[in-house]
Amino acid sequence: MQTLCVVGDDATAVANELVAAIDERHDGRVAAVEYQSDVESDARDAAHPAADGRFTLGGDGQWRGEGDARSLLDQLDALAPDYEYAVVAGTSHHRLPAVVVGDVDPEPANIVADVPTAEEVDTAGLAAQIDEFEAHITLDTLIAEAKESPLAERAGAIATFTGQVRAKDSPDDSRTEHLAFEKYEGVAAERMAAISDELTDREGVFEVLMHHRVGVMEAGEDIVFVVVLAGHRKEAFRTVEDGINRLKDEVPIFKKETTEDEEFWLHERE
Repeated sequence: MQTLCVVGDDATAVANELVAAIDERHDGRVAAVEYQSDVESDARDAAHPAADGRFTLGGDGQWRGEGDARSLLDQLDALAPDYEYAVVAGTSHHRLPAVVVGDVDPEPANIVADVPTAEEVDTAGLAAQIDEFEAHITLDTLIAEAKESPLAERAGAIATFTGQVRAKDSPDDSRTEHLAFEKYEGVAAERMAAISDELTDREGVFEVLMHHRVGVMEAGEDIVFVVVLAGHRKEAFRTVEDGINRLKDEVPIFKKETTEDEEFWLHERE
């Protein structure tokens, strides 16, 4: 799923224009997500005082929900299998591309457009460019894609691997605050595709999908996914392990670690 966050002055209006521009230019479904810090909650709390989350199925067949436990990434993860695009108004995440309108403090980490006023946002240009930004890929996205395989009816197993940012390797280690990943554009994707093709040539393996996120990720955030669709669990488990091992060994992705005490590139320590 391709995403854009809009923060600053008139963020909702700009986001609505972006949704319209993306919908006009692209065939995929577009989701609009809005952050509002001042939504009145008295009425809903009175209706269900013990509920932490509230979900309603409307007469139009659409679910509506609200709850304090879902972060922006949680919401986007839920949308990713069903939508090709998402525009977020009023908040951002350090890994997602962001449009800044006016003065914003603190500024997002991944700014793709920075303009003084809402009138100066090039919504048509951003809609044309959105597919070039790093996509928000989730484990569920890859599983859904694997299930669409023409050979899915022969599959009896889906095995997955998820790598995440580890806060500590041992109890005495300095705590990791975040990791930053960079990759050679195009080269990393080509190598992952080649590994997937080679693993899919194995007997009983029907689909191998992998994705490595780039940018800054904090402790607990997901980094990399491998999904294998296979006839049986033995082939699925073996191929998942080989897939992540080959990705780590062969794909040119560089990692910088920031701990409470220092900052360093991992390849410089090896």
